Amino acid sequence: MTHDVKEIFAGEAPPAPAALAAKVRTLAPSMTRSMQRVAEAVAGDPAGCAALTVTGLAELTGTSEATVVRTARLLGYPGYRDLRLALAGLAAQQQSGRAPAVTADIAVDDPIADVVAKLAYDEQQTLADTAAGLDTVQLGAAVGALAAARRIDIYGVGASGLVAQDLGQKLLRIGLIAHAHSDPHLAVTNAVQLRAKDVAIAITHSGSTGDVIEPLRVAFEHGATTVAITGRPGGPVTQYADHILTTSTARESELRPAAMSSRTSQLLVVDCLFVGVAQRTYEHAAPALSASYEALAHRHTPRGGR
Repeated sequence: MTHDVKEIFAGEAPPAPAALAAKVRTLAPSMTRSMQRVAEAVAGDPAGCAALTVTGLAELTGTSEATVVRTARLLGYPGYRDLRLALAGLAAQQQSGRAPAVTADIAVDDPIADVVAKLAYDEQQTLADTAAGLDTVQLGAAVGALAAARRIDIYGVGASGLVAQDLGQKLLRIGLIAHAHSDPHLAVTNAVQLRAKDVAIAITHSGSTGDVIEPLRVAFEHGATTVAITGRPGGPVTQYADHILTTSTARESELRPAAMSSRTSQLLVVDCLFVGVAQRTYEHAAPALSASYEALAHRHTPRGGR
């Protein structure tokens, strides 16, 4: 199974004005350079671009009218007219005073209070971008597959491995058979055993982590339902994914590696999956959660019973 960016976003409703910047950040790595110039222009100056005709925007960005139209469609709008309307709406929101006064660019000599403020803003923006770009149809399909699964394997390495472990332990606590694998050899060995009633989930921000793609490919070829959680909707991992859940593209800096932002967005998707599955399996999930809380309660009691 192959996917490209057009296929992934085909059939979706045009994004709301507030989601436009998130859409640009998510899709920009998959665009041609000329399309990136158009996307960056509309996200950077929505008010200015909203006043331009398709010819004017093409001249501003040094591209062609056809490139402008293709970019608008790739961003989820039927045509340039619809994109202009969204830009006007976004400009109105920004002029209402809602634009943040802080950026997430952290300098080496920033006071710790500024670091806290900048990181908090960046985390909020990452979560908002992920929520805006998350395909709820794909999410619902993945939830349905997990709720009915005989067995669930989750693959992730590095920071994504921590997220895989988080999802694995959450699913275990509601009575599902789920295992997170960060060892690539063990992951492939387990993937070979998966069948049609099983689910395999790959978590990779880049979408090109070989140690995660390989077990997903094996699971896919053995008939398991496969899910990719990735920041690159056109990345190699999506070749073997039945369902694709897109996370926010991390804004990396010297003092804040991409792994930090990507983990934030991945954890949101994981929580959405978990809550969705818990809702679908509530009759079994609620008693399982109660049992796990009860089993661990004594570990949270202060020494001496105080």
